[in-house]
Amino acid sequence: MTADPSEAVDRAAIAADFERARVTLHEFLDGASAIDFERNSSGTRWTNEQLLFHMVFGYMVVRRLLVLVRVFARLPDGASRVFALALNATTPVFDEVNYRGSCLAARVFDRRRMGRRCDRVIASLQRRLADESEAALHRGMHFPARWDPFFAEYMTLEQVYRYPGRHFDFHRNQLTLG
Repeated sequence: MTADPSEAVDRAAIAADFERARVTLHEFLDGASAIDFERNSSGTRWTNEQLLFHMVFGYMVVRRLLVLVRVFARLPDGASRVFALALNATTPVFDEVNYRGSCLAARVFDRRRMGRRCDRVIASLQRRLADESEAALHRGMHFPARWDPFFAEYMTLEQVYRYPGRHFDFHRNQLTLG
């Protein structure tokens, strides 16, 4: 399956959204106090620091999703449909791994390191986006929509590039920074 290849992807808008999130993250990191980082976020089990890492992780995971979409887009449609159904069946396990993984990873990529990590990941995504063919951006695969409210049943490569900004903004509203 592919999206309408006659519509050009607005790469500049995607790139600008990457940069907006990167700058916003640095503003949070520079403006928050130690107490702010340790405070519980709103509506999650994470502290603000853990949630900030999880927001960065949204960009990190896109690099892996790009590979999956490229592979599954070349296979029969049913392959990604079965894959997505199997992943949806593991949603409770995924939710726990997602929570605990961000808790642990925030210890390594803490407030002092996550900004640099974010910079590198977004720079990598910017380069990949610039190099994508228009046809590739319109190819897609089925996704485990139960895993994330911003995963659709079927997503194109373009939609995967747009995903982390939506994820970032959703969680941004859960931060309880001073």
